[in-house]
Amino acid sequence: MHPKELVTSTFRQRFGKEPAFVALAPGRVNILGEHVDFNDGFVLPAAIDRATYIAFAPAASQRSTLVAADFGEEASFTLASIPTKTNADGAPLAEWAYYPAGVAWALTEADLAVPAIDAVFASNVPQGSGLSSSASIEMAFAVAWQTLSAVEGTGWVLPPMQRALLGQKAENKYVGVNCGIMDQFASACGVADKLLLLDCRSLEWQTLPVPEDVAIVIADTSVRRKLTDGEYNKRRQACEDAVKILSQHLPNVRALRDVSVDDFNRLSDQLPGVVEKRARHVVEEIERSRRAIPLLEQGKIREFGQIMNECHASLRDLYEVSIPELNVMVEIAQSLPGCLGARLTGAGFGGCTANLVEKSVAEAFATELATQYERKTGLKPEIYICKASDGARLM
Repeated sequence: MHPKELVTSTFRQRFGKEPAFVALAPGRVNILGEHVDFNDGFVLPAAIDRATYIAFAPAASQRSTLVAADFGEEASFTLASIPTKTNADGAPLAEWAYYPAGVAWALTEADLAVPAIDAVFASNVPQGSGLSSSASIEMAFAVAWQTLSAVEGTGWVLPPMQRALLGQKAENKYVGVNCGIMDQFASACGVADKLLLLDCRSLEWQTLPVPEDVAIVIADTSVRRKLTDGEYNKRRQACEDAVKILSQHLPNVRALRDVSVDDFNRLSDQLPGVVEKRARHVVEEIERSRRAIPLLEQGKIREFGQIMNECHASLRDLYEVSIPELNVMVEIAQSLPGCLGARLTGAGFGGCTANLVEKSVAEAFATELATQYERKTGLKPEIYICKASDGARLM
């Protein structure tokens, strides 16, 4: 059943009424610029046509009730119980509930009204896949609460980027994952048939074309990972350590974005081994993103694809967030006809690869990629031929 039908039918069964609204927020795939958003770099994601859907209506009391239809689980909280991560009855919140509760907390921290809500949500963004299922939940609930605030007469309206920033705050300060802004930005601000170029320092952004004859193929290894396990935070800390050391030699360095490749090469022996590797990936990846912009603008998609391949090698060897299954998926993809570029996407340690493929052979590419991957790993992958989509919105 499609998530939209699932959330509306489940809402009727659970609450005995029709939902007042249905909203959606897409997942995202990052095409280039991996692990640089918290280093003030440049990223090139796209919202995809897979999303979290939420059916919702005002609650009759001060108690919000959320149903995660994919899990068959339920949570409830009041504004008073949110800061302690507890249900309205005092029991600990389920981990999946941290994301909507975190958005409610971030909204209250911004002095915005958060009406009590009855809501059912479900998603066809695979969890733990590197496609930002958590950001899509956050942005769907941000749209829901903005909508209900108007119904309740306490109306506030935030532009998409502001909703993205509140979602990032929720994930950083409430959930406890030190993510950058990219995931929430792409889910909130997506534009159909376009890549998004975001300057993570200024938050200025623009769209870049996806050639009509190119498909975005996402290959899910079926290996799952959890960002809250701490590896993401360790790598972020290594980048911060590098900035502290390099800023002693380079004036005005606030983030690795401020370090050129030449300066990094000159000073790299000042960094501890692991810190040097992590920081080198980031410095060189930011430079790759800069190089990629004119290539997309000029339609040089093969040259752009080669930069994607370089990114994967760096994530594998320097940032060390790849795993054997991701490497196998990328190696197979790069060997197949019609593949322009392939790399792991998202945080790593499992999840998906992103592939740019000639649209005329995308179906054959997906079939052969799945066949060879299953033969080599014994795992059955999911392959999605996707298109760039619009961002979070009411339906």
